[in-house]
Amino acid sequence: MPKDHHYKFCFGPWNLSEGQDPYGPTTRPAQTFDWKLAQLKKLGFDAMMFHDDDAVPDIDGRNDAQIRKEARDLKRKLDDAGIAAEMCAPRLWFSPMTIDGAYTSNDPKCRKYAIERSLRSIDIARHLGTDLIVLWLAREGTYLRESKNGRRSVELIVEALDKMLAHDPQIRLAIEPKPNEPMDHAYLPTIGHALAIGQLTRDPKRVGCLIESAHAILAGLDPADEIDFAMAFGKLWSLHLNDQNGLKFDQDKPFGSANLRVAFNQVRALERNGYGKKGEFVCFDVHPFRTTKVEHWLAHLENSRRTFLLLLEKSRSFDERKAQELIADRNYAALDQMALEHLMGK
Repeated sequence: MPKDHHYKFCFGPWNLSEGQDPYGPTTRPAQTFDWKLAQLKKLGFDAMMFHDDDAVPDIDGRNDAQIRKEARDLKRKLDDAGIAAEMCAPRLWFSPMTIDGAYTSNDPKCRKYAIERSLRSIDIARHLGTDLIVLWLAREGTYLRESKNGRRSVELIVEALDKMLAHDPQIRLAIEPKPNEPMDHAYLPTIGHALAIGQLTRDPKRVGCLIESAHAILAGLDPADEIDFAMAFGKLWSLHLNDQNGLKFDQDKPFGSANLRVAFNQVRALERNGYGKKGEFVCFDVHPFRTTKVEHWLAHLENSRRTFLLLLEKSRSFDERKAQELIADRNYAALDQMALEHLMGK
């Protein structure tokens, strides 16, 4: 393992959610952004993630001057709190203009809207002091294969990426893949797809990825393998740690909640690859359970970081010499039990 280093932690304002789900209303009252920023500071986190409309509410109703002013006002607020902006992401999946997709919509007016909003998100990111743009391509897919041409959709995504890369020569684009939900099938379902499409752009060096644990599990993949794969290319620029109970809807459970050994191996992968040494943050994209009471509203974030740090201790204390002896002997049964007993404190 590489020499120990310090990790920096992050979450977004949406991670203090109100408990609404597709089958029922909210279970907790809405809170202001200032309240959420105060909680982040209170917990000792280092940075905050942003959608463009987290930073500038009602962004579609704002002109460029208003967007610039509100973004700069937010930057001052973050500076006063000692909090960095980790990234900015265009929230393209809420708009009525993106019902049939954003960059891959069959309507050229809707594609134009998606690109223009993405360029505004880049401007917001720069005002906030970050060069990282995260693209969760939520509606870049289809419910009906006959409704879109998959090859043409790939070309449209590349066209959109190229326009973003040309808009600002400093920004980096991190694609956050997910295999399904809200779309039936997404065009870029895995990290392999995300890294491959970057090679078609005008500047592949500035196109990387963001891995989310739950999204990898939904694709039937192991998040630790996805981490190793992305870092083999030097392209893991951000990370959403959480958990997932099987191949269901995206649950955003606290990190390690359902798959402790899977979580352990994610931490080991981050350690052996030196994640964070170039300034990357460990972000938790986790939500409180719908049943969570207001007085326990922060527990899922505290618990996720606590689990990460406990697993970090387990990773750093794992007997690698003994493990290598078992590997050399092909004694994988003993290695399996060794890992289990290590996690159980034996």
